[in-house]
Amino acid sequence: MGHIEALRWHLIRGVLVWLAAAIAIFVFIDKVFDNIIYAPARPSFITYTALCRWSHQLGLGQSLCMPPVNIPLQGNTVSGPFMSALNIAMIGGIIVAFPYLFWELWRFIKPALSPKEVKYARGSIFWVSLFFFLGATFGYFLLAPFTFNFLANFTLGTIGAYKYMPTLDDYIDTLNNIILGCGIAFELPILCYVLAKIGIITAKFLKKYRKYAYVIILIVAAVITPSPDWTSQTIVAVPLILLYEISVMLVAKVDRKKAKEEKEWS
Repeated sequence: MGHIEALRWHLIRGVLVWLAAAIAIFVFIDKVFDNIIYAPARPSFITYTALCRWSHQLGLGQSLCMPPVNIPLQGNTVSGPFMSALNIAMIGGIIVAFPYLFWELWRFIKPALSPKEVKYARGSIFWVSLFFFLGATFGYFLLAPFTFNFLANFTLGTIGAYKYMPTLDDYIDTLNNIILGCGIAFELPILCYVLAKIGIITAKFLKKYRKYAYVIILIVAAVITPSPDWTSQTIVAVPLILLYEISVMLVAKVDRKKAKEEKEWS
């Protein structure tokens, strides 16, 4: 019962912080929507201009320049704008409050860990939060523009029977899924480190299936990039490959430490 009571207060504090962040976002919802949410769907978005500028500076011509994107949004429900504002505020609150939410989770599970396990987990709040925000940044500034540009310029048929006008809810849900999905995906090194600590995976295992992981990453990059050239696909694939290699190095470090400890015990 004591653990349940402690969990209740951790949840209450977490919810209060999340609500405070969500309310702050809702108060400034117009600025958040104009400058953050809808920005990847506008031709002036920093990613489009920066990639095109770098393409010319590197002598690649128009390789990294994406076609102009124009995504008009429509609503088909009376409560659409209000519910979309709530959705933005709630998901945004989770993203903003993520370090604190993870800190509360850590405070709850810490008493159940041994001193050795607590020592291994030192700095986990910083690293988990760092990789989450790196993933969210990657999703927002790179994956979202590529995705929206590809979808907005994808045509069905040649007679113009289909007009691309996604709903406001669909656009927001897609952006939320990309940001949260990338934030979670970038936790791969942390997850591999934990799995290695408890003996589920080894560096040998990750190296054995490295080529299959690379193939999957390249397929994903090819699907989400609007241009068939290798430069745009590389921009998306390289961060994902780096994540996998970081995971291999972390797991290898854990394996070496385990082997050393076993040698000392023997």
